[in-house]
Amino acid sequence: MQALVRHKLRLFNSNFNSLFRLSSSSSSYLHSSSAPLNSLASSSTATNSFTAPWSTIQRRRNRVFASDIRVGNTIGKQGRIYEVLKVDHSQEGRGKATIKVELRDVLQGTKVTQRLGTNEDFEKAYVQEKTFMYMCTDQDGTVVLMDNDTLDQIEVSKDLFGKNASYIQDEMKVKVQFYDDKPISASVPKRVICTVKEVIAATPRNKKVILDNGPTIEVPPHIVAGDAILVNTEDDCYIERAKA
Repeated sequence: MQALVRHKLRLFNSNFNSLFRLSSSSSSYLHSSSAPLNSLASSSTATNSFTAPWSTIQRRRNRVFASDIRVGNTIGKQGRIYEVLKVDHSQEGRGKATIKVELRDVLQGTKVTQRLGTNEDFEKAYVQEKTFMYMCTDQDGTVVLMDNDTLDQIEVSKDLFGKNASYIQDEMKVKVQFYDDKPISASVPKRVICTVKEVIAATPRNKKVILDNGPTIEVPPHIVAGDAILVNTEDDCYIERAKA
């Protein structure tokens, strides 16, 4: 009887030790597996500290079709980095749809126009985007911006804003895109308040007015000189009268 009890105890201890080794092995595996997961989570948090033309920091080797290209995107083509300035979709007769794009070489500053097939693909450039506050513009066209978090100031060319440079206002929050820590483009908010400087033409349906910052746009008949209006900076269109 005692021999049978001792035999059962040996089996119990053997099974317990096996379970313990299995548990330790699983714990070790989970612990080793958690490192890359934590690392990935940390990387994701760092990535979300910036927002870019593609909504998040571009990951290298991600690709995009020509049909998905939008103004402001940054793409890689034949070893060079380009900013997309204009996009024009068209289709001639029964032929394949094509896309005419105007690109700016980020590093050289030169512009090129190309016609692309909708299925052509490109590498998304690895860019970062950060928000700054506008301080002033020097006589030579250098724009001075301040990082609200660190109070550090940077200088960028006015040309980075393109046509929207005229919409820059005191203490406006603007966004700058960087490639390899170099500023490659900049943008103003999509909706900006401007003041109507004067009316230059009028019809029963609309008016042409000059804004205090320079652009000429069409507005409804009830808008008069001196009115503050909300303007879409992407297409220079009237949105509504600004609320007081």
